[in-house]
Amino acid sequence: MSALLLFSLIVGYFSLLIMLSLITSRSADNESFFLGNRRSPWIVVAFGMIGASLSGVTFISVPGWVGESQFTYLQMIIGYLLGYFIIANVLIPLYYRLNLTSIYTYLDGRFGRSSYKTGASFFLLSRTIGSAFRLFLVANVLYIAVFQKWNIPFWLTVLITIILIWLYTHRGGIKTIIWTDTLQTFFMLSAVILTIILIGREMNLGIPDIYRTVKESEYSKIWEWKDWRSEYHFVKQFISGAFIAIVMTGLDQDMMQKNLSCKNVRDAKKNIYLMSLSLVPVNLIFLSVGALLFTYANTKGISIPSNSDDLYPLIATGNFLSPVIGVLFIIGIIAAAFSSADSALTSLTTSFTIDILDGEKYPEDKLVRIRKRTHIAISLLMVVIILLFRALNDTNVVSAVFTVAGYTYGPLLGLYAFGLFTKRKVKDKWVPLIAILSPVICYFLNMYSQELFNGYKFGFELLVVNGLLVFGGLWVVKRSEP
Repeated sequence: MSALLLFSLIVGYFSLLIMLSLITSRSADNESFFLGNRRSPWIVVAFGMIGASLSGVTFISVPGWVGESQFTYLQMIIGYLLGYFIIANVLIPLYYRLNLTSIYTYLDGRFGRSSYKTGASFFLLSRTIGSAFRLFLVANVLYIAVFQKWNIPFWLTVLITIILIWLYTHRGGIKTIIWTDTLQTFFMLSAVILTIILIGREMNLGIPDIYRTVKESEYSKIWEWKDWRSEYHFVKQFISGAFIAIVMTGLDQDMMQKNLSCKNVRDAKKNIYLMSLSLVPVNLIFLSVGALLFTYANTKGISIPSNSDDLYPLIATGNFLSPVIGVLFIIGIIAAAFSSADSALTSLTTSFTIDILDGEKYPEDKLVRIRKRTHIAISLLMVVIILLFRALNDTNVVSAVFTVAGYTYGPLLGLYAFGLFTKRKVKDKWVPLIAILSPVICYFLNMYSQELFNGYKFGFELLVVNGLLVFGGLWVVKRSEP
């Protein structure tokens, strides 16, 4: 596929996003950047959040993951529904009642300053690493498909990618992102659905035949009930899915910032319900792409790459299929990755400005300057982390994202659970130590789990263990009632 054609697509795509940002960021101020003036239509937020929830990880890694885990990922997605129900009925009402800009302000009132800063810091760590993982995918694809052919180094590809995001988010913030994410979700879903249809045609399959081929393939196994030691066992996946949804949406400033931009709590809850129900069929579509890709590769004698994340880009942009599929792939991966990354940069800027720098104490004009400088600094930090990840990565990215989440979101889970389900006060100065020790203990538990627990291997349920350790630690350092 022509690198010039792909470059033209990228330029056209980002021109459209920047044009949309210019329209939506008119008269933007700090309230627009942080909360969209609380005027966002809930149905627009819900549709855009589908893309933000999926990201480039879903677009590339979920189809690639099918070769290893078949459709068992769907068990986790079903668990998401329980997690989103809890978010809608416990966390959303809490955040609206307290009229929060940053959701971690809750920890300040509930426990104290150290707990507040600890919670915000773990979010910043979690979201920065997670967003870097996601952006790594799209930067790598753009590098292989376009920039490498022009002898442009990978680091410059990453820098260009981040600059493009900064260009359309630095003024309007969440007010702009609500609309750009909606556009990007539309492009992403259109691309993947059309890709399924076109791959089916290449294999001489109509839509009913595609369904039958996917269902009868060796990759379509959903349920794992027998081997309780397996990391793909249903109970592990379902429970992990529920808790991952709670921490990566309900305790995540990135995702909640969009919800808090809705007009009221009722609209925010409707947004969560619609978005969560949409994730089941949408993820099923991505898993089906994976099954088709592996089936096609086996049929045509195409070697499966050692890193399964490379399978989709290899087949889509190689000389195996119609060039139209390559075009759709590039559009889809850009839309998927940037619908997640743009809001991540905005939420990281919001959290660091409000939570770490205590931005709300500054006058409006000074807060604008602080926010803009923070936005630039976080963008540059993202570049550095992506380059480090490229040097160190040796695993499937979707697995890596959830593994990191298990370590970094666990303390947030424990803090919020203790705050919501007990009335105990804690010795605030001990909270940072507990929050650091818990992931360290989990790391060693995971490393030696098979020796310690008769062959048991931890999966993503390590997140729950992490949260329980923090909960127990907070119970130990609780303050005596007066």
